[in-house]
Amino acid sequence: MNKYKICVYAISKNEEKFVDRWMDCVSEADEVIVLDTGSTDNTVERLKSRGANVTINQINPWRFDDARNKSLQLVPEDTDICVCIDLDEVIEKGWRKKIENIWNENTTRLRYNYNWSFDENGNPAVNFYIDKIHARKDYIWTHPVHEVLKCTSDNEVFLTTDDITVNHYPDKTKSRGDYLPLLELSVKEDPSDDRNMHYLGREYMFYGKWNECIDTLIKHLNLPSAVWKDERCASMRFIARSYINLKRYDEARMWLDKAINEAPYLRDPYMERALLEYELNNYSEVEKYCLLALKIDKHQKTYINEVFSWDYTVYDLLSLSYYFMGNNELALEYVNKALQMSTNNERLLKNKEIFEKSLNKGE
Repeated sequence: MNKYKICVYAISKNEEKFVDRWMDCVSEADEVIVLDTGSTDNTVERLKSRGANVTINQINPWRFDDARNKSLQLVPEDTDICVCIDLDEVIEKGWRKKIENIWNENTTRLRYNYNWSFDENGNPAVNFYIDKIHARKDYIWTHPVHEVLKCTSDNEVFLTTDDITVNHYPDKTKSRGDYLPLLELSVKEDPSDDRNMHYLGREYMFYGKWNECIDTLIKHLNLPSAVWKDERCASMRFIARSYINLKRYDEARMWLDKAINEAPYLRDPYMERALLEYELNNYSEVEKYCLLALKIDKHQKTYINEVFSWDYTVYDLLSLSYYFMGNNELALEYVNKALQMSTNNERLLKNKEIFEKSLNKGE
């Protein structure tokens, strides 16, 4: 007999291709509730045919928090535990029993393992904790985009587990064109919110709005609430990227040095400095910062981590730098390490041939 009533809830729009996979993984719930916000494909019909309880409601003007809150309102009041899982996500089987084993009468929210992206070999590339499993009462969603779940009482009790994992397989064809205006709205609504100020600056970077990115992220760094060093480091790195694109390399170096000082336990600022020096053909500096990056062997469980900090890039940069510095032996050693992580990478394989030929000529 189940200990708790558990409901999965979600929002959807044109997710037809994900429906069967998603319904398979959420079928352990007592009820599956979906708010569809205007699908023009067969999402609604397919969800209903698989047993989901679907309500259609177009949100105008569009805000993610409004959509999430309307979907949460559809969850029955007698539900004990709500599980918010998007249709492009997969919660690994056996999740219900694991929740019931860890949840107790005082628990209001559960933090669990989230694989946001995967590398070419199917291994997690960006991994962090997420916390969208929660009690039915005293929770609302806030912010127009990059919405967060907020507890409205003073009695929030978190538990954390690595036994529950959600994997993210996004639809890369979907536009994120509404993110920028929604982030601008979010910052306008709450200019003191450091998280969304950081996200807005990052979004300006994605759009190539370099000066707007710099100005916004400096605002983020000056907010009294902006104290999380990982995110502060990221803002500094993004400012540096903007200066690189403006070809103002001295300022980029200055901001990357600030990023290193802010979070010396993260690989990312060292790797960004190595990438900058490689672009400027400063190979001894590339070597220096790559070797410093490699001294950090603990991968922090945060969304801030860059994929290139933990894939083959560090070995690739070292191999190329050693080659250009005339050390073919080390060039070959490091390209082989890169190939261990990216076995069928044609560019790496061609580089290996070049390094081997150069090494043989030297002999």
